[in-house]
Amino acid sequence: MSQIPARFDHVGSFLRPKYLLEARDQKAKGQITAEQLRLVEDKAIREIVKFQEDVGLKSITDGEFRRTYFHLDFLEQLGGVKVGEATLAIGADGKEHLVPPAIHVVGKVTHAKQIQLADFEYLKSQVSAHNTPKVTIPSPTMLHFRGGRAGISREAYPELEPVFYEDVAKAYGDELRSLSAAGCNYVQMDDTNLAYLCDEKMREAARGRGDDPNELAHRYAKFINLVVAQKPAGMTLAMHLCRGNFKSTHAASGNYEPVAEALLKEMNIDAYFMEYDDERSGDFKPLRYLAKGKTVVLGLVTTKFGALESKDDLKRRIDEAARYAPMDQLALSPQCGFSSTVHGNDIAVEAQRAKLRLVIETAQEVWG
Repeated sequence: MSQIPARFDHVGSFLRPKYLLEARDQKAKGQITAEQLRLVEDKAIREIVKFQEDVGLKSITDGEFRRTYFHLDFLEQLGGVKVGEATLAIGADGKEHLVPPAIHVVGKVTHAKQIQLADFEYLKSQVSAHNTPKVTIPSPTMLHFRGGRAGISREAYPELEPVFYEDVAKAYGDELRSLSAAGCNYVQMDDTNLAYLCDEKMREAARGRGDDPNELAHRYAKFINLVVAQKPAGMTLAMHLCRGNFKSTHAASGNYEPVAEALLKEMNIDAYFMEYDDERSGDFKPLRYLAKGKTVVLGLVTTKFGALESKDDLKRRIDEAARYAPMDQLALSPQCGFSSTVHGNDIAVEAQRAKLRLVIETAQEVWG
């Protein structure tokens, strides 16, 4: 078992309470100040910490209650990074989908300031001593995948190898060191891109940007390892693989096979949160690449819909996964957060509790 706090875990985001959404709206209209909004966020975070502890979770997040998007709010605070506006569009399924904004590297990437430090310190002050506060940040691959070479300034980086990747890793390392010094020992990087490389449409788009999707998975493993190399002693670094999670819609499908070796064998991450809530994720065979000492947290319980999975089905699927990876290297969680963006998934607030209790009870029955 790697260093994650329990056999059950969660990805991190929760549905925002109505009063928090209203306060954000007031701030956008200039009716309240940033400081006033922060006090409202503080109250909402106190409540969501208590909710997580009451439910029985061991790793506790701030619900991502200070963010609009799981990734943009962090990335735009790095030096040298410029983030466009996210827009919404109606997809072929008639549902509203997120059109991700362009993320441009316009200069040398630096750790211009401590991004999560104040947020972590507040979270830590609210979490009981026997539980672990967890910080979620976007994966550094986000700075390359969306725009490819064209999204990265040629003036700042005439060549990407090795300087671009080293600069980004150093910026991430500085952030991890700042968190570690404040007592943070559990960080999760949220990565859509390795999961997107399992989808043929997304692979084609990568080719269109001048990248070989097969090579990209291995390059990203090396990229992540540059970050892991700077991880402070005693910190657990996990990665969540996501195929898109906006208002209960998804962006990509596909078996993990195209990236499995790079992901589970070459990458030096401690734990992987892998989406496995429906047939979009394929079978468990890719787990055969899982290296010793690492944990795969099986995301078998969906956060997209309120209907509860059956405990027997979950146990059967855990047994299936254990045909390819040792049972003592597996754990259980929901497939994603409940609210990767401020908009939230189309489920009831109470469904969050039921889903998490199901995860915890099932894990306790399976692993003891």
